[in-house]
Amino acid sequence: MHADETPPMTPTRTLGPTAPAVPRTEAPAQGTGPAPWVFRLVMVGLVLTALNLRPAITSLGALLEEVRDGLHMSGSVAGVLTSVPPLCFAVFGIMAPRLARRFGPGAVVCAGMAAITAGLVIRPLVGGTAGFLAASALALMGIAVSNVLMPVIVKRWFPDRVGSMTGLYSMALALGTSLAAAVTVPMTEAMGGSWKAGLGVWAALAAAAVLPWIPLVRDRGVAPGHSEAHRPQAPALRITRSRTAWALACFFGLQATAAYITMGWMPQIFRDAGVSAGTAGVLLALTMAMGVPLAFVIPRVAARMRNQGPIVVLLGACGLAGYAGLYLAPSGGAWLWALLLGVSNCAFPLALTMIGMRSRSGAGVVRLSAFAQSTGYLISIPGPLLVGVLYQHSGGWGLPIALMAALMVPQMAAGILAGRDRTIEDEC
Repeated sequence: MHADETPPMTPTRTLGPTAPAVPRTEAPAQGTGPAPWVFRLVMVGLVLTALNLRPAITSLGALLEEVRDGLHMSGSVAGVLTSVPPLCFAVFGIMAPRLARRFGPGAVVCAGMAAITAGLVIRPLVGGTAGFLAASALALMGIAVSNVLMPVIVKRWFPDRVGSMTGLYSMALALGTSLAAAVTVPMTEAMGGSWKAGLGVWAALAAAAVLPWIPLVRDRGVAPGHSEAHRPQAPALRITRSRTAWALACFFGLQATAAYITMGWMPQIFRDAGVSAGTAGVLLALTMAMGVPLAFVIPRVAARMRNQGPIVVLLGACGLAGYAGLYLAPSGGAWLWALLLGVSNCAFPLALTMIGMRSRSGAGVVRLSAFAQSTGYLISIPGPLLVGVLYQHSGGWGLPIALMAALMVPQMAAGILAGRDRTIEDEC
């Protein structure tokens, strides 16, 4: 699970995702700004942070069977575990704008990376399910606040390169996701076969991501020219009256549901079909790796279309085909099904791009992003849990896969509505 998310202010030619708030931040002023090395440091921080936004989730998916056996988890409890990421993203992501206004986004992201490090260190050391869930929640809290604030930092530090920088960190995010899925099992075997070592090793990468942000935490004056007096104010929009906003929230939530079910359960589906643990991890890595090139391509194509409905339908069709393959011949065409589901999961960058295009103002985009993402993550919570319950009570993957395919239909319907050429200001 995946996870599982700031555009240019021109709503019809957006090249990157949007941020859910415009907090006080360490942004460079025009003319007299920070030294060039500071920008390079921020760029390194963005890449390292993005690399850490999914390994805590996908590494667990690759070792879920071993974790279940080691902690004596039932299928239902494992379903709860795979539902924790969207729950944490919904709850803690809402806190990120307020924390950023209080401490600055750089400091909050630094703390987020520290929380991921601590959670990944503690998680393998606890002896019970409750402690494992609590440590996972700590790591996911760090992921949640960092995930929300990275687009804000991109917009403030690189206002003329939002598209390219968003693409850079989106590719790094996809790379970290696929890397964790591909190498967790081989690393676990190389370290003696202990799932605790296989999960805990990712704390080292998170610790490295803390370092670039430390100078920004210490130097609160690196970003002159963005005082509270000049901070944009949100317009008085009643966003809950907008059908487009609700359609976007539903589309975001359903694509997140599919992503976290995939990250949490797909390796186990392949393993139960007779695929080895190592190959199942590589198949998940392939699914996640599709986001590396497509995260660059899809936002640019979508931003040049007045209606994004055709892209929604294309991605949905790939998802339906992939689920049909998992149902009929999970091991026979495993590589093709993983590829198709990887394309389908690229609804995530499409959702972010549409958020940036459905408002005429930057402040409206902020409101829309906060609403769509927080509501969407709440919508996504029951999906992985329900898959675990169906798997436990049915004794197989037929019903869970049927559920995944069925959810693709309302996802396409919501995406078609959200992709229409209109803005929330027309409806509020």
